[in-house]
Parts: sequence; C-alpha cells; structure tokens
Amino acid sequence: MLEIAATCLVLTALLAYLNLRFLGLPTTIGVMAAALLFSLSLVGLDKLGIAQGLRNYEESLLRSIDFSDVLMQGMLSLLLFAGALHVDLSELRSYRWQVGVLAVVGTLLSTVAVGLGVWVVLPLVGLELPLMYCLLFGALISPTDPIAVMGILKTAGAPKNLELVIAGESLFNDGVGVVIFSLLLGALASGTTPTAGEGFSLLLHEAGGGLLFGLALGYVTFWLLRSVDNYQVEVLLTLAAVTGGYALALRLHVSGPLAMVVVGLMIGNGGRALAMSDTTRRYVDLFWELVDEILNAVLFVLIGMEVLLVSFSPATLVAAAVAATVTLLARALTVGLPVNLLHTAFKLPRGAGWVLTWGGLRGGISVALALSLPAGPQRDIVLALTYCIVVFSILGQGLTIGPLVKRTLAPPR
Repeated sequence: MLEIAATCLVLTALLAYLNLRFLGLPTTIGVMAAALLFSLSLVGLDKLGIAQGLRNYEESLLRSIDFSDVLMQGMLSLLLFAGALHVDLSELRSYRWQVGVLAVVGTLLSTVAVGLGVWVVLPLVGLELPLMYCLLFGALISPTDPIAVMGILKTAGAPKNLELVIAGESLFNDGVGVVIFSLLLGALASGTTPTAGEGFSLLLHEAGGGLLFGLALGYVTFWLLRSVDNYQVEVLLTLAAVTGGYALALRLHVSGPLAMVVVGLMIGNGGRALAMSDTTRRYVDLFWELVDEILNAVLFVLIGMEVLLVSFSPATLVAAAVAATVTLLARALTVGLPVNLLHTAFKLPRGAGWVLTWGGLRGGISVALALSLPAGPQRDIVLALTYCIVVFSILGQGLTIGPLVKRTLAPPR
C-alpha cells in the first residue's frame, strides 16, 4: 500500500511540475493530459518492443488500485467537503431553488434523456445495450464536476452568480446522481423494476436522510469547534467529521455525498464565522485547500492513466462520439434551454444556459460509478463510453469554456 501511494504521489508531483513549467494549463487538466499522453506513449513504445516492462508496471499498479473504492469510499467525501467549505451560504440561499431544480430535476431528466437517447442511437452504430444499462449510463454521466472549470470561469471573468450556480449544482448533483445510480443498480441486481412509489421512497430515504444526517453532523461539529480554541484540534475535528461522518452515513444507508456537502456548508459559513478564531480559520482554510488540490491532482492523474485498462475498438470509439453528442444534447435540453428561456427567473445573464451546458464537465465520479458495474461485456461498453466522454469533457470543454464565456456573456458595446 505504501509503495502504491508513494508511486501515485511521486508521479502526480512530477506531472504537476512539468505542467507548471511547460504546459501552463490549469493543474487538473494539465496533469490529466500529461498522464494520458504518458500512458499512450507507453502503449506506442510497447508496440515497437520498447519499454514493455514500464507499461506492465503501470498496468499492475492500476490493477492494484480499486479506482471506484478509492474515489467513492475515500476521496469523494474529502473533495465534496472541501468544495462546499468556501461556498457562501448567504449567496447560495438566494439561488436555492435554481440550484435545487438543476441538481435534482435536471439530473433526473438528464438520466432519462441520456439513457433513452443512447438506447435508441447505439444500435445504429452497431452496438446494443439493454435499456437498464443505458439508464445506468445516463445516471453516472449526468453529474457534473466543478473542479476543472471553476478556475477557468474565474479567469474568464464569468459573473459571480453564474459561478455560484455552477458550483452549487455540481456539489448537489453528485449526491443525487449517486442515489439514482444506486437505485438503478439495485434494480438490475434484483431483476425487478421498482414501482414509482418505491423508487420515490428509496430516493427520499437516501437523499432526505443524507441531508438530515448532514445537518445533525454539522451541528455537532459546530458545537465541538465552538467549545475549544486550538487550531490543531479543530483541524482534526473537521477531518474526523468528514471521514467518520461519511463512513457512518454509508452504514445508515443515507447519501454520504449530500451529507458532506451540508456539513461543508455549515462549517464553512457558521463554523468559520462563529466557532473559529482568526488563527484557526486560517489553518482550516489552508489545510482543506491543500487537501483539495492534492487529491484532485492525484485523481486526475489516475483518470489519465486508466486508459490502459479500458478496452477500445473502432466501434466503441464511434459509439463514444455518438454518446457524447447525446449527452451534450440532453444537457442542453434539460439545463441550457430552460435557463436561456427563463434567464430572468433564474436570475442569470442571457446566454448563461449555453455556458452551463458546455461547462457541465464530467469527472472521476462517472468513471468510478462505471467501474462499479458488474463485470461483463455491457460494463466494458459503458466504461469505454464513459471514459471517452470524461476525457473529451475535461480536455475539449474544459479548455474552451473560457473563450465561450467571454464571447457569450460579453457586455454589449
């Protein structure tokens, strides 16, 4: 385990250094691009009979890491808490129904739209997936990842309210997407389709239970932080709340991701203002900023390296291009078009819907959920489609969202 962790950290540090010195891309995008290029170079050298041992070592390293478990049982809780920690709750409250509609209704509609879309279109390019696997694909590809795009939006001068809505939607739709995926995976495993009432009840238990558990955990953590004044202990308390709270949420069968978002919002707002001294606040912010940056860099390096374990064929590459188109169209129909038509009601600038559409990047959670599917040919197809869309999303959309923001939301002359 130590060798695996050391190898991942050393490789991440070297790629981050190379990106900073020579590529100059946003860190998460740069390290993923470098890791992807490195892995593909090993494949090419192996075909030429060179560096076969290095490729075999990387493959054995990746096979020893359960990417799904590493993210879903480890990194995700820390990343969601760190992301929510610096969201201004008073500003988010002003957009609560907008974020709620996009995160809950938008994710549900996107799951159905993507699932039915790929179910209809994939046979046209020579691939077939059962409807349930198509819906599972819709559920895992619908959650968006704010990590790679937020820094770009700031650099591009995007309006603050648009940044807030994108961050809020991404934080909450991760939890909603995981709940929907879990319900569909349970139905696949049992072989029975739950009724609408049963599905709603399970969704309410997972999502509602996660929100309530997060409120309770956030209050207890706030009370503990307020009762002491020692930054070492208080940083440790936040870390314990995240890791222990997430594990307990899984034991209680409620949504751990949603719980961590709620705890992060509570500690990042009321906790920072009322339960921490200036010294503690500074150390808590620095600690979680470093955790966020390090884990995201490692995560995106692993995504880039995972290409060695994904089975590709000409048919799956064509299908991936089709699925990416379907996914973008579904995002445009369920998010972009409604926001553009009702931009006044959403309190967002004209054209914000297209930025929300193109800025809805997919990330590690989609790959992790795809890897958690039962082994088989259907899983291999879903994983290949997911991986291609995630790579296109991060490299293609992530590197072009800045110019789109400037062109679409530029003030009229």
